[in-house]
Amino acid sequence: MERLALTFFFFSSLLISVSFSLHVPAIITFGDSIFDAGNNHFNKNCTAQADFPPYGSSFFHHPTGRFTNGRTVADFISQFIGIELQKPYLEARIAVINGSRKDYPANGINFASAGSGVLTETNKDWGVIPIQDQLRQFQALVKQSQIDKNLVQQSFFFFESGSNDIFNYFLQFDTPALAPDAYVQAMLAEVAKLIDQLYNLGARRIAVFSLGQVGCVPARALLPGAPVDRCYGKMNVMVKNYNKGLESLVQNVPTKYPGAIAVFGGVYDLVQRFRANPTRYGFSDVSSACCGDGTLGGLVQCGKEGYKICENPNAFLFWDYFHPSEHAYKLISKALWHGKDSVIRPVNLKSLSNNISLSTIH
Repeated sequence: MERLALTFFFFSSLLISVSFSLHVPAIITFGDSIFDAGNNHFNKNCTAQADFPPYGSSFFHHPTGRFTNGRTVADFISQFIGIELQKPYLEARIAVINGSRKDYPANGINFASAGSGVLTETNKDWGVIPIQDQLRQFQALVKQSQIDKNLVQQSFFFFESGSNDIFNYFLQFDTPALAPDAYVQAMLAEVAKLIDQLYNLGARRIAVFSLGQVGCVPARALLPGAPVDRCYGKMNVMVKNYNKGLESLVQNVPTKYPGAIAVFGGVYDLVQRFRANPTRYGFSDVSSACCGDGTLGGLVQCGKEGYKICENPNAFLFWDYFHPSEHAYKLISKALWHGKDSVIRPVNLKSLSNNISLSTIH
């Protein structure tokens, strides 16, 4: 009887685990270096790279093309759901073309490209893949039936982009063609188009993540006139305006797109909490890069000639001159997964994955 009970418990647990993971079988990701899992590595014309040591050193123990020392938010959420980490689209495409894979992965695809923005001209000379081209790559898979439409409807769609557009606004030596507010509106118009096209391609569970405090990244030391003893206020004002517009787009989804659910992840406010009370969150440094050199560690990219690296990367908010450490990503991921509506709204990702009936999705 005891053996029978144990067997029943084992199979019940297995069924619960399997049914849970099947609620969200895949994550399909669009964005920049916050999400890039290695697409730029497979794009040989691209100069924005993190495919060299010590990137990846804390978790993967080798560089993967991710711009941090370990996992990103998309990786952590995949693990919380119980699915494998997504491959970069370009890696999967090569495998399908050369026959080493028959199909594209069923656990999702990562289209993100480091250095890209929501505006097509952002870092175009670096050879990055802008959001519009990332969408076209996904669209081709759907139109050619290389990705199952039922899978698409059940998947999470992650979007995060815009920090490169705003950072570059302050890199211009001439007076920008657009005022800050008009520039932000141009960015939001592109995001609105993206959401519209994703819905038309079958996306029904969309998570839009705000930008973090771009004006606080160590790389601001590269900008003429930017303060280094405090965050760059003008830049963060633009970031907050853009984030406000993103949340407005999310709020409009249920009425504009029947059957779709969208959530807004307030990453900006989370990072603000880390900076306000570092020790509570396990940080000893929330200003400088663990890996880099020069003022704030923000003048040299991690891994490039002359770089220095800290002893404990996960005690730093920033891994390199632009990007959070794996520890920061883990904290952000946990908050997005089961946090309150002060962090992610109208529901968190756990609720979105587990409690929303698929029968309501058309």
